[in-house]
Amino acid sequence: MTERVSGVRLAPYTTLGLGGPAKAFVTAGSAEEIVELVAAADRAGEPVLVLGGGSNLVVSDEGFDGLVVRVASRGIEIDGDRVTVQAGEDWDALVARTVAEGRSGIECLSGIPGLVGSTPIQNVGAYGQEVSQTITGVRVYDRGTGEVNDLTAGECGFAYRHSAFKEEVGRHVVLAVTYGLAEDGMSGPVAYRELASRLGVALGERVPLAEARAAVLELRRGKGMVLDPDDPDTRSAGSFFTNPLLTAGEAAELELRAPGFPRWDMPDGSVKVPAAWLIENAGFPKGYRRGPARISTKHTLAMTNPEMSATTADLLDLAREVRDGVLEKFGVTLVNEPVVVGTRL
Repeated sequence: MTERVSGVRLAPYTTLGLGGPAKAFVTAGSAEEIVELVAAADRAGEPVLVLGGGSNLVVSDEGFDGLVVRVASRGIEIDGDRVTVQAGEDWDALVARTVAEGRSGIECLSGIPGLVGSTPIQNVGAYGQEVSQTITGVRVYDRGTGEVNDLTAGECGFAYRHSAFKEEVGRHVVLAVTYGLAEDGMSGPVAYRELASRLGVALGERVPLAEARAAVLELRRGKGMVLDPDDPDTRSAGSFFTNPLLTAGEAAELELRAPGFPRWDMPDGSVKVPAAWLIENAGFPKGYRRGPARISTKHTLAMTNPEMSATTADLLDLAREVRDGVLEKFGVTLVNEPVVVGTRL
């Protein structure tokens, strides 16, 4: 555990490169230190921001008026198919290791920036996989009770880009995550059409893990979704909006405004609509700018800080313009995926 430091700028700790200073900043190198720091701050009535990789975070220009606890805990334990990982481990490094060891289940989540601790909170997903498909347990510190608990996957309330952790934001601090990853060398059934096309296989087929990872990384790079200091489009928080889930009635209303709109019919009767299609067809193409903030030139869902000259206010102005434009044209309200701290979208 490092000493508390005042006035640390948070921008360098986010992939957007945005955010003002923290009133206090400290790095925690173990689960025990994380609990100790958060508990002490709670007892003192001090606001706390638990900071992971900063890849899904938008911090206000004013910063954070409290204690920022940067998670840096390390450790991976393997027991058969069970892989338990400390919250501060790098996510893509974990994916690379499991692929190299022939462990199936998270290979399609390659290239996603951030730390392991954030994966259950967001129910991170891409290319037909979600972490909820492999998570068997999550160890958390419950700030409400002051206890460390081991939650089952069922207790995590996983849904599309959602979990029970989002329902009481900030109450639970993830300390470690356990995944069930079978050691068989092959990917899960390929469930995403774009990935299947890139691999040259039919939906539902399985491929060697390394091939799946390579194809996913290639697709993500083409969309500016793999961090690269030489690519301005990667100065983002990833997909800024989630794909809307509409009721049957809402989908029928959208059909009147946009006949034949692209859709995925979900098992529960809801309809998922690609947010990128809504954004582009509301008049916001790739590369659309509002001052120094810009929509990615590669992927309509990413709001970027390409020249590292934008402010958080600039970026959120762009996001509001896009959100309001989609609502006006299609009657659909886009929901932001990144966590916004110190201000409101």
